[in-house]
Amino acid sequence: MTALKARLPILAALALLLLAAPAIEAQHAGVRSIGLLWESPATLASGLESFRRELHRLGWVEGQNLTIEYRWSKGQYDKLDDLAGELVRLGVDLIVAPSSVYTGAAKRATSTIPIVFTVHADPVLSGHVASLARPGGNVTGTSLALTETYAKGLELLKEVAPEISRVAVLLNPDTPSHGPGLEAVKVTGRALRLHIQPVAARTAAEFEAAFSAMVQERAGGVLVLSTPLFIAGAKPLADLALKYRLPASFGPPEHAEAGGLFSYGPDRADLFRRAATYVDRILKGARPADLPVERPTKFELVVNLKTAKALGLKVPPSVISRADRVIE
Repeated sequence: MTALKARLPILAALALLLLAAPAIEAQHAGVRSIGLLWESPATLASGLESFRRELHRLGWVEGQNLTIEYRWSKGQYDKLDDLAGELVRLGVDLIVAPSSVYTGAAKRATSTIPIVFTVHADPVLSGHVASLARPGGNVTGTSLALTETYAKGLELLKEVAPEISRVAVLLNPDTPSHGPGLEAVKVTGRALRLHIQPVAARTAAEFEAAFSAMVQERAGGVLVLSTPLFIAGAKPLADLALKYRLPASFGPPEHAEAGGLFSYGPDRADLFRRAATYVDRILKGARPADLPVERPTKFELVVNLKTAKALGLKVPPSVISRADRVIE
């Protein structure tokens, strides 16, 4: 019995070594870990698939030399800081925070772990990078450049519905990029002689009241700024625009596919794909501060003719000819 007691500490140490072996082996094999902070797997699913496919092409295979810790907010934006904090405590090598809302949470959680955004509306005006050419700090990635894209969306709305004179702008005050986006829309609105009416919605429960307010203020159309909350609510937003008889301009194609009049914006799947190269370079030793932010190079216009007919609108041939997709 005495001999057995003497061997117990040795046996315990061996057991601990066996338990630790996979972790030690992974460390020696160069397994890296990234955290991904986003709305849900369904939101911009094509973008996430494009991102994972490009990582695989670059040699990063989940379960072999890469682990991805997913944290989904599922519309609970008050939990974002907690979710970002979890990733920091896990000690991930890098955090992917696609849009401005998630980038902000990641920045509040860490100033040292690299952060890569994929579809940030405007990282400079949101204060998340110093400049596109020299991001500085621990954040970089690919930008939607939506501050400029919103202006084009407003121009298209006026082209599709030329009789309108007042346009509501649906925004979420908690989205960092929506302030600069609204200012850009106001500038374009003045050039088009349109009265711009900001209307806020912080939760999906506020969508109905927001559209009711638009009509009460005699809006003739609506421009919906892009944010994960609105993308997740693509179908109810499209339904409300139709219910209140408001021609609507959206950004991501999910909105037009859900019944919105049209969507215009950068190809987000392409930006997710390009962002994977940032992850690759940073995991191989590059510093975020040295990697310039890239802007979109591909844009997509999707027009829903079924919705146009329901609204009594005839979409000009000049718009249809420019469309990448037409839903009939």
